Amino acid sequence: MTGTVRPRPEGSGGLGSGPSGRRERRWRWVRRGALGVGLVVLAAGGAGWAIYAKLDSNITPDEAAAAELARYDKERPTSLVNGAQNILLIGSDSRAGSGNRRYGRDSGTERSDTTILLHLSAERRSATAVSIPRDLMVDVPGCRRRDGTRSAPMFAMFNYAFQVGGSACTIRTVERLTNIRMDHHVVVDFQGFKKMVDALDGVEICLTEPIDDKAAKLRLPAGKVTLDGEQALGYVRARKSLGNGSDTDRMDRQQRFLAALTHKVQSNDVLLNPVRLYPVLDAATSSLTTDPALASLRGLYELVRGVRDIPTERVQFLTVPRESYIHNANRDQLVEPEAKRLFERLRTDTPVKVVDSPGLRGPEDPAVPTPPPPTFRGNTAAENPCG
Repeated sequence: MTGTVRPRPEGSGGLGSGPSGRRERRWRWVRRGALGVGLVVLAAGGAGWAIYAKLDSNITPDEAAAAELARYDKERPTSLVNGAQNILLIGSDSRAGSGNRRYGRDSGTERSDTTILLHLSAERRSATAVSIPRDLMVDVPGCRRRDGTRSAPMFAMFNYAFQVGGSACTIRTVERLTNIRMDHHVVVDFQGFKKMVDALDGVEICLTEPIDDKAAKLRLPAGKVTLDGEQALGYVRARKSLGNGSDTDRMDRQQRFLAALTHKVQSNDVLLNPVRLYPVLDAATSSLTTDPALASLRGLYELVRGVRDIPTERVQFLTVPRESYIHNANRDQLVEPEAKRLFERLRTDTPVKVVDSPGLRGPEDPAVPTPPPPTFRGNTAAENPCG
């Protein structure tokens, strides 16, 4: 049976004919394009969230220290200046991690190899980093040990506080010593330090003479040298063959290295280059143990947001005024009243001035009723020993 073929009205046929077919084809392409863009956005957002989550989870919150500090909150100093921040930076001498046994036997205990009190002014116009000698003789309060028992108060070397009671004991010791309340704390060990320097592709320093220190496993030529993580660790820890062998001389080197590190981190090729910035952030966050308030990318961002624009000449490094302990030349004690003046200026957020050598402010004018502020031996991040 033969059917009748009826002509189709114009524009009612297949997708290839008529204005309505063309409109339908265009809308299909629009929908497909929108779906493609949406998938790209979702993929990018997912990747961004994955990166954020990884970096965020890298940081270890120091819950034990927070609980211990809360226990003694009533006896801790009060903060006097709203907005000013005091952060205790603790370098642990833990030998955990690949290659770190070369720096000594791992006895199962950690000491604070380096401790720095970082003061950020309320208006974020300056930053002052004060090194506290590990050999400084101080009053260490009774602290909770890692096994849950409590130690008795003791007059001992400063780094004993971290050994016996970790970061909480170190913070309480510093607060008793300075009468300055610590708002935050950060702990980094050997492994984390090396990873951070390597992620920056090294840090450049300038040496006035070559270094050959067998104890630190360090051999470097004179002049400009870019240190990798292993070399940088040896440089900031060496003391037997560099300078006069004192801990004070070693702290001077640590401060010069931190100044060079500040230059490197603030350079545009790091901060403005995501490919270079991610490994730095990954290394930095994975090596940190902080108080819970800082243990997130948001917490760290809030802290550094106002710090990144501080000019290098306003980033200062100094060592607390110290001298040989009267009963043991291998130990340190505070120089007074200079140390008390320094702590009071930090506590009240009063500017601190550093010079290459102490006491360089010249004669006082008797006609001026207020004497000039005290100066302290130190340097700024703007000073470049390489010229």
